[in-house]
Amino acid sequence: MGFFDRLKDGLSKTRKGFTEKIEQLITGYATIDEEFLEELEAVLLMADVGVHTTMQLIEDIRGAIKAKKINSPEELRPFLAVRIGKILNEGMVPLARATEGPTVIVVVGVNGVGKTTTIGKLGHYYHDQGNKVLLAAGDTFRAAAIDQLEIWGQRIDVDVICQSEGSDPAAVAYDAVQAAKARKADILIIDTAGRIHTKSNLMEELKKIHRVISREIPEAPHEVLLVLDATTGQNAISQAKLFKEAVNVTGVVLTKLDGTAKGGVVVAIKADLGLPVKWIGVGEGADDLRPFDPAEFAEALFSKN
Repeated sequence: MGFFDRLKDGLSKTRKGFTEKIEQLITGYATIDEEFLEELEAVLLMADVGVHTTMQLIEDIRGAIKAKKINSPEELRPFLAVRIGKILNEGMVPLARATEGPTVIVVVGVNGVGKTTTIGKLGHYYHDQGNKVLLAAGDTFRAAAIDQLEIWGQRIDVDVICQSEGSDPAAVAYDAVQAAKARKADILIIDTAGRIHTKSNLMEELKKIHRVISREIPEAPHEVLLVLDATTGQNAISQAKLFKEAVNVTGVVLTKLDGTAKGGVVVAIKADLGLPVKWIGVGEGADDLRPFDPAEFAEALFSKN
């Protein structure tokens, strides 16, 4: 099964709670009136599209009806598919790569969102593309995180730079950057701690890691990716706000899309926070994490079969 089919399959729960409810609305109304729009608004909010985006979409529909671009409920689905695709595509930039030397990717996020697994899958993706990849176990707060990353390294045939539990994460980052330069690595992916309950300490730690990396490679880190668990819905938005305030997050990795009916959170993250979703995960397999394609996502979301 290709990734688009896995994406469609992975979005089945979201489709049940979102697209299928829109279909029910469409078949239940002969015209788009205020009652129809109120029910549509409720469907969008329940799918965690977010208040701001929901209001925007409802206004867009009103405008399209006025302009005679939508003349019946049946024309609503393709209109929404295109509009949501455009919202997701605004400000999208390609995944950053260094002009020379290693591309440094720092991965942040709270514990439990699948951060370390995501790093393993990112490493697998880049390794499969023919890149020389290094991983760095910068979450030194949890011994399990170091062990887990080393297991991933063995699994995908990629070296892991690590120190013992409790080491200074910035020192791990420094060692990793030096190793990446010495070994002529193409991609360096650095894990970080995710203990959100010590917010100020965590954020200071992340800033220190950033300073150490940029001192060695001035334009690095090239990407700071925030891993969010799609199953947490609006809670993912709160986490994104917190990290966005503290570090220069360049994009989001949204995991576990296949386990949620709240796939609309992809739209809310982009529209409410201005953060592009750059990667999505729709399964447990190493190949189930892929760069995010807005048009493909919208097509899969509104697909009828």
